[in-house]
Amino acid sequence: MDTSIGVVGPHDLVGDVAAVCAEQAGVRAVPFPYDHETAAPGLVAAHAPEVDAWLFTGVVPYTLTQSTLTRPAVYVDYSGSTLLQALVWLLREGRDVTRISVDTLEPAQVRGTLAEAGVPTAEVRALPYRAGTTAADFAAFHRRHAGRTAGAVAVTCLASVHDELAGELPVLRLAPSPQSVRVALRQLLLTAAGQIQEDAQLALGLVEIDPAGLDDLAREAALLGGAVASTADGSALIVTTRGPLHGATQAFTALPLLHRLGDRHDVVRIGFGLGHSGAEAERLARRALARARSHGDVAAVVSSRNDLDIVLETVRPAASGDEVGAAHPAGGADGVRQSRAVVASRVGLSVATLDRLRDLATASGDQPLTTRDVADGLGVQLRTARRLLQRLELAGHAERSGSLDSGAIGRPLTLYRVTL
Repeated sequence: MDTSIGVVGPHDLVGDVAAVCAEQAGVRAVPFPYDHETAAPGLVAAHAPEVDAWLFTGVVPYTLTQSTLTRPAVYVDYSGSTLLQALVWLLREGRDVTRISVDTLEPAQVRGTLAEAGVPTAEVRALPYRAGTTAADFAAFHRRHAGRTAGAVAVTCLASVHDELAGELPVLRLAPSPQSVRVALRQLLLTAAGQIQEDAQLALGLVEIDPAGLDDLAREAALLGGAVASTADGSALIVTTRGPLHGATQAFTALPLLHRLGDRHDVVRIGFGLGHSGAEAERLARRALARARSHGDVAAVVSSRNDLDIVLETVRPAASGDEVGAAHPAGGADGVRQSRAVVASRVGLSVATLDRLRDLATASGDQPLTTRDVADGLGVQLRTARRLLQRLELAGHAERSGSLDSGAIGRPLTLYRVTL
């Protein structure tokens, strides 16, 4: 079965990049063109179910879609062969390649590539892309450099910047080289293969619900692509795989069917276990069900390896005064445990997972944590770590403090200061 790759980029690039991808055996490339890079998040959100992975023609649309990405994704790196290809073109046009201004790329990448080619870099300037940087910011950067440097040429990665500067000053737009596309595609296929294997991971759900609710449960389980059976201890069992569960839970953040069942039945507790075998999935499901009981009569928890528990949703309202950081009547250790339980419930994590995050933050001292630090510390994938940190950020217990280039093609590692 072919791997479906969604290629996202401007109209005049996306077709050529998709054609390079289609040369790879077992790949079906689907182009998703846009008129402006800010349209990328909408495209990804609208077409997410249609592809196995995403390939972006540059880092800007890739970064803009971070909050909507649910599938593996990489972007084509414009340093290296792409930048060298542009230098050759400029030399053929008689331009001075020692006085260029380059946007989007990291200064170290630009200087390193030019130095390897023997090009002096004393009058070369580069402005990297950071979250919040706009096309207008890049255009202003190129104008400043051209105003100070005679014979300067603007080299941009964005069609919108090229269109704004064209006719005003010499400008060249970078286009991904076929070699850069192939490198990015190889990495993406490796990541997608791992994701496809993970999506096939077994997911078992143990459900506590009154016998009259079994028919309702069976109808809801069908939405997960699963089937319902009875267990020896009287609970119900949902059998599905991780992929459908990931989609139905909005990337393990909510479980809409819980509300629907909770409206009709007094007790609905669900514990999902994710495992590579039936025995492992069942063991984790029993642990998840035990955690769900502690969250009320209507609650659901997902448990995976490495003692990671995620509260999908609970419809029990918070008690009066249970604001995050509010004082609790109980004092000492009991009060601390109650406060942690309130925070854990609000961010959708177990107290144990919250404690492990706090330990990671304490061990880092004054240094912020990267998404990789959290992923390694909890033994989860990067995308799961991003979700956890985003939940903490929304609850006011984490703050973004920049990003760190990982040195590889793909999403930069976001830096967070975690306060628990």
